[in-house]
Amino acid sequence: MFRAAGPGYRVAHAGHLSQQQLKVMSAIENCRTAALGGHVEACEDCGQWRIAYNSCRNRHCPKCQGAAARTWLAEREADLLPVGYFHVVFTLPTEVADVAFQNKALVYDLLFRAASETMLTIAADPQHLGARIGITAVLHTWGSAMTHHPHVHMIVPGGGIALDGKRWVSSRPAFLLPVKVLGKLFRRLFLTRLLTLHDAGRLAFFGSMAHLAERRAFLRHLAPVRKKRWVVYVKPPFAGPEAVLAYLSRYTHRVAISNRRLICFDENGVTFRYKDYRRPDADRQRVMTLATNEFIRRFLLHVLPRGFHRIRHYGLLAGGSRKDCLALARQLLAAAPPVTNDPPAEPDDFRPPCPCCGGRMIVIEVFERCRQPRGPPSQTAKNRENAP
Repeated sequence: MFRAAGPGYRVAHAGHLSQQQLKVMSAIENCRTAALGGHVEACEDCGQWRIAYNSCRNRHCPKCQGAAARTWLAEREADLLPVGYFHVVFTLPTEVADVAFQNKALVYDLLFRAASETMLTIAADPQHLGARIGITAVLHTWGSAMTHHPHVHMIVPGGGIALDGKRWVSSRPAFLLPVKVLGKLFRRLFLTRLLTLHDAGRLAFFGSMAHLAERRAFLRHLAPVRKKRWVVYVKPPFAGPEAVLAYLSRYTHRVAISNRRLICFDENGVTFRYKDYRRPDADRQRVMTLATNEFIRRFLLHVLPRGFHRIRHYGLLAGGSRKDCLALARQLLAAAPPVTNDPPAEPDDFRPPCPCCGGRMIVIEVFERCRQPRGPPSQTAKNRENAP
């Protein structure tokens, strides 16, 4: 889609696309093409060969996120504790999401900080859990139909270390923290700090929202959400650490839409599957067709600011204290430390086997960016013992 319609989209929206959006478009268009270079692989047994182009490795490219997710999840296995885990979601109301769209870096960061502080504060309250908890938080900015819908997903262990550090405090089997209390504190923290950003002149407004630069207009815009209930969603615990990792794999490295949801791309536009959450569970799967330019516009809505971290850790899982906190948690839970496997003497072969005979593929030629391979190998890989 980007290769076919991207050039025309750039021309039609010249001056309205950010540098980051242009970079993402270029990366996706060039991904796994000769523009990024690649190599030629040949089978050691039958000599069958194929060309493999390099990937762009851009974090917004749906094709490149699978490997990144697998690597990240493997690193997180050591952090899992033998307790139930809860899924918590903090969502911004529409009026605030409109402000976030024009101030992504500031408001998304504020969403992270307000949501994490809410969880840590209520969990530490002796009237609730009375413990320090750990949080892995992931930012999503989209709904199923690729509209702008900023929210934070959190994976939280069902309990934490007591404030005196001497025991593990477990949550109730299917209850972590009261959602109404979480919603009220989240609303207060977020709106107070958002107004502070506005008073400091750090928020920018354009187009139909330019009038919000004036303080009274901004207060009127936020007035409805001050009285509205901010919904915080808490799902009962998963069935063990393996289920947590399986769930995380669907959330940590996702971008607005995955390739498997795409159905068709033709002169009518782009057809894809989405979930309509207003319908009953059994009837949520729907199909939508968007004009190609509209599809690209919605995808580019979710390009993150340069250097913005969309996966963050708090509490027991934060920063340099993570290992010590997890070791203490396991000690209090009387749990064995995670088994650390020695690295293999040779790295696993990540290349798919030969499509002809199932043999091992080896690299016989490497070519640089914007170059094509010289041609089919003149001899089989069997005879290339000194191949690089």
